[in-house]
Amino acid sequence: MFFSIDPNNGIAIYEQIVRQVKFAVADGVLIPGQLLPSVRTLSVQLAINPNTVAKAFQILQTEGVCESLRGRGLAIRSDAVVQCNQARRTLLVERLRSAISEALHGGLSTKEVRRLMLDQLGLLDGNVATVASPVGSVADESEPA
Repeated sequence: MFFSIDPNNGIAIYEQIVRQVKFAVADGVLIPGQLLPSVRTLSVQLAINPNTVAKAFQILQTEGVCESLRGRGLAIRSDAVVQCNQARRTLLVERLRSAISEALHGGLSTKEVRRLMLDQLGLLDGNVATVASPVGSVADESEPA
């Protein structure tokens, strides 16, 4: 799995890691029983403080996404898929609701917002990297939506 961190997007780096792990579990990129990279490995890979990675991993454990396997590392729990699907859906619904609300408060009609959203979906279709995308690629345009 490839992690992509943006220190300038307004979301704490540890939260970006947490979200990406949850999205990867929901998408089937990370499967139950699969080990996450070690704190040291991931901190070097992302060029961030190991304490930041440790904080993200602690949150994932607290929320029941991962479990510590003595002597092996941190693994995705067998019951994490349903939870991660729900977390992904909840986060995206909140973000969409916020954007729609901002557009409506800005004076756009429901019809205009709908048209803008459909236009953007059309522009982005097949052109967005996902947690399942290899580094430097975008989603395959032939995949069903």
